[in-house]
Amino acid sequence: MTANLPAPVVLENDVVRLEPLTLAHVPDLFAAGGGDDEVWRWMPIATPRTEEDLATAARALIDDDKHVPLAVVRQESGRAIGWTAYCDVPGFDESVEIGWTWYGRAHWRTAVNTSCKLLLIDHVFDKLGHNRVLLKTDALNLRSQAAIKRIGGLHEGTLRRHRLRPDGTWRDTACFGILDEEWPAHRARLTG
Repeated sequence: MTANLPAPVVLENDVVRLEPLTLAHVPDLFAAGGGDDEVWRWMPIATPRTEEDLATAARALIDDDKHVPLAVVRQESGRAIGWTAYCDVPGFDESVEIGWTWYGRAHWRTAVNTSCKLLLIDHVFDKLGHNRVLLKTDALNLRSQAAIKRIGGLHEGTLRRHRLRPDGTWRDTACFGILDEEWPAHRARLTG
């Protein structure tokens, strides 16, 4: 079976709505996390200091045909509080990466991340027919690694000197995977 490529989509549950990222989301996104060095610490771009900086980063992600960026909108407020993306995984058949994820600090350690990942991963396996989800993070980002493991990601290895950080140092990238046959048990645990 050949999997469908990710396409812009709206996914929602009672906590979040994921919708195609547009520049109209930028004011809310900047209010949620613009200028916050800790929010952007592990992202492959420098901390946006102005709305225009954030708009430039959003525009680059929107225009990149290897990513399908989605704004994360908190249902209770109707405001965008972060973004995430489906990403191409060259060299892996029927796989998709979920990445470029960030949320404003006020939404850390809430139901937001689990709610987003449930929507994203369910869509990948149930609607698109992929057989594998890849999640990557900086090898030094222990908070993100713990969150990935909590949703069921299995550490598959570390890519050494994988990417330059905005400060010019080399990032090692920790790679995690979830297979379609593993997901139902993780989903049941996360929703039970």
